[in-house]
Amino acid sequence: MLNLLFVYSGDYGERVIRNLINDPSFCQACGLLCDYCKYGVYSYVRTIRAAIKLPDPAKLPDFIEKPDEYLPKKIPAADICMATGIHRDLLLALPSRLKREKVRGLITPIEDFREVPSGLRKQLEEECDELSIEHAFPKPFCALEPSTTTPLISRFVQDFKIGKPSLRITTEKRSKSKLIQGVIVERSAPCGSTWYVARKLIGKEVRKEGIRDAVAKAHHSYPCTATMSTDPEIGEPVLHRAGYLIREAVEAQLFA
Repeated sequence: MLNLLFVYSGDYGERVIRNLINDPSFCQACGLLCDYCKYGVYSYVRTIRAAIKLPDPAKLPDFIEKPDEYLPKKIPAADICMATGIHRDLLLALPSRLKREKVRGLITPIEDFREVPSGLRKQLEEECDELSIEHAFPKPFCALEPSTTTPLISRFVQDFKIGKPSLRITTEKRSKSKLIQGVIVERSAPCGSTWYVARKLIGKEVRKEGIRDAVAKAHHSYPCTATMSTDPEIGEPVLHRAGYLIREAVEAQLFA
């Protein structure tokens, strides 16, 4: 199993960590109706070498000339680092630090294009290429899937079963209707929302319009943390793309 390092600021990084360790107090979306669908199923707590929380970028200078003053003095060895929500100058300085500690991969999810604009992403890609650090910048994180060009990150997706959602859905005939009987989460969105959507689908009648409404309502209720601001690169909010990804995963099982 790969070893992970988190360098983050803000709520999103913490959400991914809590989903990976399967913190029993994390998902409370079902409230009193919780049936503990995910608890006890997995925990990757032993694979996380460190979770390093950096200062809120809003509380730091706009430009940081000496990023080492803000980065941790020691970064533990790990296979892959996930960096999210940190100051742009600290993010740009991170690959060289990772190389020094023999970290082989960097995943920087883009839930908000304002945190990692396209120009910064290109700089990071070039820096990682020069340092031979495998990298991925999924927009949003739940768009990440295995690729032949990134074998290490592909192994991350496969080992930890997070990235682009994948489900296995079973149905049953009841009277004149076909209903969803069970939903198995094969791969979850990194924030854990796929488990909630899966739970909310059980018992629903298999009709495209009704299923789309159920998926959209569950996805928004979890709630998704991707931005609602229109991303200039994709021409729509990143949150919409996240919604399409889970909808596609459901419809691929029911209407393919």
